[in-house]
Amino acid sequence: MTKKRELQPGDRDSFRVLSDFAFRNPFDKKSLQLAYRVAGGKYPVGEPLSNKVFERVKQQLEKVTVKGEISWQQFSGEDQDLVRVAILHDSYDRCHKKFDDLISKQIKENDSTYPVSFANKTLLLLRQRGFSVEDSLRYFSFYYQLRRAWYFINHGLTGQSDSMDTLRSHLWRSVFTSFPRWYEKFLWNRMEDFSTFLIGETGTGKGTAAAAIGRSGFIPFDEKKNCFVESFTDNFIEINLSQFPESLIESELFGHRKGAFTGAVDNHKGIFALCSPHGSIFLDEIGDVSIPIQIKLLKVLEERSFSSVGGHDKLHFKGRIVTATNKSLAELQQQKTFREDFYYRLCSNVIPVPTLRQQISEDPSTLEALLTHTILRITGEPVPELLQTMLHTLEKEVGLEYSWPGNVRELEQAVRSILLTLRYDRKTSTVSLDHTGDLQRAIEKESINAKELISAYCTILYRKHGTFEKVANITHLDPRTVKKHLQMQQKNTK
Repeated sequence: MTKKRELQPGDRDSFRVLSDFAFRNPFDKKSLQLAYRVAGGKYPVGEPLSNKVFERVKQQLEKVTVKGEISWQQFSGEDQDLVRVAILHDSYDRCHKKFDDLISKQIKENDSTYPVSFANKTLLLLRQRGFSVEDSLRYFSFYYQLRRAWYFINHGLTGQSDSMDTLRSHLWRSVFTSFPRWYEKFLWNRMEDFSTFLIGETGTGKGTAAAAIGRSGFIPFDEKKNCFVESFTDNFIEINLSQFPESLIESELFGHRKGAFTGAVDNHKGIFALCSPHGSIFLDEIGDVSIPIQIKLLKVLEERSFSSVGGHDKLHFKGRIVTATNKSLAELQQQKTFREDFYYRLCSNVIPVPTLRQQISEDPSTLEALLTHTILRITGEPVPELLQTMLHTLEKEVGLEYSWPGNVRELEQAVRSILLTLRYDRKTSTVSLDHTGDLQRAIEKESINAKELISAYCTILYRKHGTFEKVANITHLDPRTVKKHLQMQQKNTK
């Protein structure tokens, strides 16, 4: 029997630091400090630091390489696991830029069967270093997943405020959990049991956050075909449940059989049937669905099965579910229109998505960063002069203290409006008390009297619920009094 090798005490300490750092959440604040320790100094964040980490990991492995060969199976106990992680990280560093190029090409060409030219070389390296055929394929797919998550979470979400940093960290954990070592060993193919619930105002970018999770799932690699078995460009399906009448939601979700109801002239596949095995479904405005639909969705979450309308066969769903609502958790529970068992099945991973006004209050440069990002998306390239025009026009039209009640979505429309008209003519551009954020600031400044406070509150409730009766029930006011307050508020904002 070949005697197992051991790391020298000094080398072991270095490998331990690397083990703590490897595949850690890059948006976690401790990750940067660990990167500095691995690199051996505080190098500039970004490519300089990444290159230094790669260089130091490579040097550490070279110190324990014998005759040009290294295998984690040459070691035992803790040393075996430390060398295994170092080899995985080194192999990842060697190909991560190639994965970035692959992802960019797939997005540009929308190609689901894009060949992976560097697969054979990476797989061979892993196998030479002690990994089985099965494990090498799994880790190669894991590398691909890491780079997609980095692309969609880091580049897809704009802004460097504390709340956005927190959001990115939450999204990363939704994909890889808080325990990267457990994920890569045990959970990589079990994440369909983990649902994510996004909470935030309308227009905050919940769809972008959901897509970052959905497009970052684990996708196996087919070595014979030299491509991944699915494309992230088409395995994410989203549906806004508030857009469909009650009579059609069930059919859109689960499909229907021909003749199941009047107008069902053919078989129809719902989104659960259309979702691929490694894909994800985003159910937006989940807080608006009825109790019967909640019961059916709960069954899908717990049993991973469903039946189409008019059908009796059990169909199986293997994908992952992400949900979102613009209602607060307290509101969902208070209204009692959300089943408790359904709520508790969703609330294991609740992620708040920050408003634009919160982001700007934390980091004023957020506005300029979002304008730059929006201009780039519309024009295809940076236009500094246009950015300055946007900033000047917004300052003149709505002011720097504008609360952006429509959030990022409103900002994007403001950019388009300025491009077309050189104006942003928003009827409520002057700060009114129609919006929750403005009302809160007026209270803090003690610049609102009791009558105005009630009128503003009634207006907010009416915009949310749509009827005098509902507002009257909440406020314990007479419906006629509610109407009077709404008319007064409307007069004040003209």
